[in-house]
Amino acid sequence: MNLSLNPWSRRLAWALPMIALLAGCDAGKDSGKQPPSVEPAKPHAVATYVSAVWEALPAVSDSDLLAGFESWRSACQRLKADPVWGATCAAAATVPGNAPAVRGFLKERLDVFGLRSADDTPNGLITGYYEPVYPGSLTKTATANVPVYGVPDDLIIVNLESIYPELKGKRLRGRLEGRVLKPYDDAGAINGQGSTAKPIAWLTNPMDLQFLQIQGSGRIQLKGGRQLRVGYGDQNGYPYRPIGRWLVEQGELKKEDVTMGAISAWATAHPERITQLLASNPSYVFFSARPDSNEGPRGSLNVPLTAGYSVAVDRKVIPLGSLLWLSTTKPDGTPLARPVAAQDTGGAITGEVRADLFWGTGEAAGELAGNMKQQGQIWMLWPKGAALPQVPDAPAGS
Repeated sequence: MNLSLNPWSRRLAWALPMIALLAGCDAGKDSGKQPPSVEPAKPHAVATYVSAVWEALPAVSDSDLLAGFESWRSACQRLKADPVWGATCAAAATVPGNAPAVRGFLKERLDVFGLRSADDTPNGLITGYYEPVYPGSLTKTATANVPVYGVPDDLIIVNLESIYPELKGKRLRGRLEGRVLKPYDDAGAINGQGSTAKPIAWLTNPMDLQFLQIQGSGRIQLKGGRQLRVGYGDQNGYPYRPIGRWLVEQGELKKEDVTMGAISAWATAHPERITQLLASNPSYVFFSARPDSNEGPRGSLNVPLTAGYSVAVDRKVIPLGSLLWLSTTKPDGTPLARPVAAQDTGGAITGEVRADLFWGTGEAAGELAGNMKQQGQIWMLWPKGAALPQVPDAPAGS
């Protein structure tokens, strides 16, 4: 999913230093002396890369090594012209499918870099996502009456980096009213008033639509057995705000208890408050129909995701197409260490040491994904001799 620029945050970022400056001047004048000199906070990178040796990586099984390598290699057709990964992908095409050959290739071609957060700690948050399957219909019925909207024709997208390179990856979305670009409707307005977009399907439960939007793709189970695949089409331009956070703020759930299951249970018990719950997240995802297939859903790199071996990342920190080494635990505490491929992004996957592991399709995968909120470490395997990614600075003092 693409991030959107909030103009109010830019104005606030400008205003706060001015307020602090004025306060400082007043203090100096009132006291009759100049305030002590304080060195201003300097911006820092949101993440750093620390060179490491191969022996520092946690051991992985041969089966995990091969599965992770194949997941990464599956995207090489998309990366053949990539200035960083093109040559490595070309060489990977001839690597035999056995563990010694893969290990030798990786050590010969790639260097290891550990990811560190801004405070130089190696640990970060590892979550999970999946491809849900929800009951629905191609036409509106008495039970299937929750629209899954396609991308509206009046949604305008402005790529800001074409004018401001420092805003790489930022897009502004809105709707034209005369000659003025206004913010697009937020989720509360769309849920309450509808959209100009054409529905591509209908679901039976508004919570199913919310979870479908959070996952970014899914399948709709139709009568007769067919499953319609839908994927991320675009977004209304508002920042994603977890509905679980609203439940915590309302005192309905404890922070440590927030899972998809807990949110679903709360919604079932409080149907009269679902509209309020959904409006707490202003972000709204529009979908597009995808070809019927047994492959995994396609991520931001436009290749099928591999269950257990594809991850969504923050592309400001980890470029799409990268090969990573992940060390974390499953929700039950079982250790999990394996190479994974950075093949997707997500609105909630931002900053520092962060990844969202794709668990697959259906209920069992959803159980794992919904409960996945683990600490973990990430190493980036990077082509030898290639310049490391330029990570943007975080605001000073953050």
